[in-house]
Amino acid sequence: MPNKIHHTAIVSDGSILDGDEIEIGPYSIIGPKVIIGENSKIHSHCVIEGDTVIGKNNQFSPFSAIGSFPQHSKFTGGTSKLIIGDNNIFREHVTIHPGTEIGSKITTIGNNGLFMVGCHVAHDCIVGDNVIFVNGAVIGGHVEIGDYCYLGGYSAIHQFCRIGKHAIIGASTMVEGDVIPFSSVVGARGKLSGLNLVGLKRRSFKRDDIKLLRQVYRLLFAPEGTFTERLREVKEVFGNKPLANEILNFLNNNSHRSIVHPGSNNS
Repeated sequence: MPNKIHHTAIVSDGSILDGDEIEIGPYSIIGPKVIIGENSKIHSHCVIEGDTVIGKNNQFSPFSAIGSFPQHSKFTGGTSKLIIGDNNIFREHVTIHPGTEIGSKITTIGNNGLFMVGCHVAHDCIVGDNVIFVNGAVIGGHVEIGDYCYLGGYSAIHQFCRIGKHAIIGASTMVEGDVIPFSSVVGARGKLSGLNLVGLKRRSFKRDDIKLLRQVYRLLFAPEGTFTERLREVKEVFGNKPLANEILNFLNNNSHRSIVHPGSNNS
């Protein structure tokens, strides 16, 4: 099917509609550096601008603002790019900002994500595949969100934090540190509350795998010894297990933030 562009939409010269079955609704504005992949639907009153590349089968609901210049006091222009993968849904009033020359220069959104009403992705972020941002969830600049993460409604992730894959952040939770993969964080100032058991079961993790992750978690955050000592013990006991190595590799990567622990904000 041919592309459908409403007569009130503004599609700037230089923009590229890269495929068929692209729809652009009433009063939407597409900037001159935007590339939109096939079968994407831009509903009414959306603004997509900047150096923005959008993959296939994406949907943008009314009043989405995608690719506008970053909210960074030192941003004065220059290289600033946004890349969005395939099969994402962006509901009303979602805002996503591109990277900055001060950071990575690129904001990246993966595939199969659901971004509900009023969510915000700031500059220089990396968001993985199959994520869910519930209404009003926001992430600051330079944040990394792993695959299959779930951010509850009105949760907020501080700049430079990393959220490991398969983690869940509870509603109205403020996260100020790095969250290990497979875990759950809740509270006004987020703290670890265990594993994301519901998410792991829904994604068909085997019982033995969940048992292993429980053992790693309990050893890593046991009351005895220092965190460094417990981390060393986890490596010795579980270092040959791929799921344990997901956590170990996460902890070994350089970070601007400390790790969120149980019973405290972070340490």
